[in-house]
Amino acid sequence: MRNTAKLTTAVLAAGALTLGLTACGADKDSASTDGPLVVAASPTPHAEILNFVKDNLAKKAGLDLEVKEFTDYVTPNTATQDGSVGANYFQNQPYLDDFNKKNGTDIVPVVTVHLEPLGLYSNKFKKVDELKSGATVAVPNDTVNEARALKLLAANGLITLKDGAGNSATPADIAKNPRKLKFKELEAAQTPRSLNDVDAAVVNGNYAIAADLKPADDALVLESPKDNPYGNFLAVKKGSEKDPRVTKLAKLLTSPEVKKFIEDKYAGSVLPSF
Repeated sequence: MRNTAKLTTAVLAAGALTLGLTACGADKDSASTDGPLVVAASPTPHAEILNFVKDNLAKKAGLDLEVKEFTDYVTPNTATQDGSVGANYFQNQPYLDDFNKKNGTDIVPVVTVHLEPLGLYSNKFKKVDELKSGATVAVPNDTVNEARALKLLAANGLITLKDGAGNSATPADIAKNPRKLKFKELEAAQTPRSLNDVDAAVVNGNYAIAADLKPADDALVLESPKDNPYGNFLAVKKGSEKDPRVTKLAKLLTSPEVKKFIEDKYAGSVLPSF
């Protein structure tokens, strides 16, 4: 699904970064072309897909693969940039464009693997039409995913966005809000946990699955995969695209075996993009 998340305090941001880099082990050699390819990934579904490759396909392809899991959307890119890991798999193009612009990084996509449709969920309502006037809706607070969430609501007639509202849209860009919806901006990972406290929440696919939600069944509304720009890809620091380990992994991630794994395991909640 990915830009620096708008965390509530600088202390939290610094803490998340410190914890992430500690988890990486700050192994500067992991991005060299010798040794294992270390890939930073969100736990679900990215790390699960990578671990399928590691356990079933990598050895035969001559790839030594190591998977490191992160629950935030910042550390995988900072670790890729500084060489603590050799690649990452967790984000989409609008998120990466925004992150590179704001942080002066030069991370590039290698191959698109899957789409996690963004969805609107509720523990209080079964249909989107049941949302009452003044209902509170939680949305991700990082730039790209907040805009993506608002676009989902607009596509389903809940709000109207101003002309020209793009990948940095916020509630301030809402032109019409007939239901007088209120918005609670949260870190993306917190949105499924907020479902008991709000009327509805827009949740990224990976966090929905991790919270035992089934996007294909449980979402009140779900993003359409048609012409969707939010496919998730394997990414590396510019200049590493032709690393033999990266090219091997890219080929394995878009293999028939991985496509079948995604389709069987996620039953429409995660969609292959190849």
